[in-house]
Amino acid sequence: MKRFWNFVRNWTLPLAMLAGVAEYFVFVALPFSADVHRVTYTVVAHHVQPVLLFFMLFLAFIKVSPKEMRPRWWQLWVLLVQTGLFVASSALAMIMPDEGTRVLCEGAMLSLICPTATASAVVTGKLGGSVSGTVTYLMMCNLMVSLVAPLVLPLVEPSDISFVEAFLAILAKVFPLLICPLALAWAVRFLLPALHRTLLKYKDLSFYVWAVSLSLAIAVTVRSIVHSSVSAWYLVGLAAISCVCCLLQFWLGRRIGQRYSDVDKITAGQALGQKNTVFVIWMGQVFLNPVTSVVGGFYSVWHNTVNSWQLYKARKRGLD
Repeated sequence: MKRFWNFVRNWTLPLAMLAGVAEYFVFVALPFSADVHRVTYTVVAHHVQPVLLFFMLFLAFIKVSPKEMRPRWWQLWVLLVQTGLFVASSALAMIMPDEGTRVLCEGAMLSLICPTATASAVVTGKLGGSVSGTVTYLMMCNLMVSLVAPLVLPLVEPSDISFVEAFLAILAKVFPLLICPLALAWAVRFLLPALHRTLLKYKDLSFYVWAVSLSLAIAVTVRSIVHSSVSAWYLVGLAAISCVCCLLQFWLGRRIGQRYSDVDKITAGQALGQKNTVFVIWMGQVFLNPVTSVVGGFYSVWHNTVNSWQLYKARKRGLD
């Protein structure tokens, strides 16, 4: 039994991803009506997952002191690289003459501009990076996306949505899930120190909460791909584009961070490479060609595969 639990602990992320795929196909095989399927999807995607993310972020944020959240030089460079890549891919999308190549460019745009995943602090801590550095970049990145995306996206896909409307829509989408758990974590730190010390003892709890959230996210991802009306050509193209963007961003983040320290190398890699893929799906549906929203599902698979490999390497080095 001990060997079994050690196996589960060591391979939590791949097992969670496989469980997510199984969850979807097992559930759709059950003799439930289409209405039950739709309601279940709504509850999981819009209620269960946000609650799990809130709890996971709260557990990650209690480890971060306010005085530790100071800007670092690598964060500035990563922000500039992320913004530059997004603007370049947007310019490329605008000059594409046909819809097919434009859709692929828009998929790259979403993969590049998407803010850092709320779960990145959890993985960064497991890999030996700086949780406070990740949390600080998380805030900076979301603010940058809120400012830059509304300026650029209408140039690629013109719409009636104004800059202010888009800015407020993005803020409303990302900041409540960041600010609320952060405020609660700091309230516990300063007002309930005994509870704070107790929660700090369960250092891996946020990781396992994330594993549950990941399995549900993969199930939702599989559903979106299965139910997508996108042609096979687009699916393959967007899968390839998201894979290239994922690997590129992990590599660039690590290259930037290693100029400062080994800890920053890990932290910057996660900050740039691990993305909020739910946000990708939403932004594609609202601001760009809805076909591009599929790229979020593929990116989720790629960045979690990279995370699984990195955690395996960390275990080999004895860090986990």
